Amino acid sequence: MSTTQSDRLRELLEPLVGAKELDLEEIEVSRAGRRRVLRVIVDSEDGVELDTCAELSRSISETLDETDAMGEGEYVLEVSSPGADRPLTEHRHYVRATGRLVRLTLSEGGELVARILAVDDEGLDLEVPGVKGRKPTSRRVAFGEIAKARVEIEFNRKDKKEEEA
Repeated sequence: MSTTQSDRLRELLEPLVGAKELDLEEIEVSRAGRRRVLRVIVDSEDGVELDTCAELSRSISETLDETDAMGEGEYVLEVSSPGADRPLTEHRHYVRATGRLVRLTLSEGGELVARILAVDDEGLDLEVPGVKGRKPTSRRVAFGEIAKARVEIEFNRKDKKEEEA
């Protein structure tokens, strides 16, 4: 997708997404056979409900029909939330992942799996799980030390709501 088209789409879509109190995370145009696929990824502090995605999809579709932002030819519009395994790239992604287990690839080499306890402007306060019956340890990692980060999916962790009940 050309930068011009990307910028134009972002300019068109950000007000629509913002009106639903969502963040526009990503816009991607790709080819699927003869058609193009426009993927619009949105998120919020509280996640995104399916009904909200459907409403936003209708709104985006109407706006795109009124403009030539997608040019001529057929395209498929997909509006969704980011997957659980999406990379953490923005400060707000780390804030939303507070309490979650993450896998960090460090700039100096090596990996670290830890739970995010707190996030500030400089980095993360983490709890590194203990190994072989040892107690967890605390660790501080600056954003500059992180090459890549991704939430680890936990199947056996209790949800906060379950813990409070």
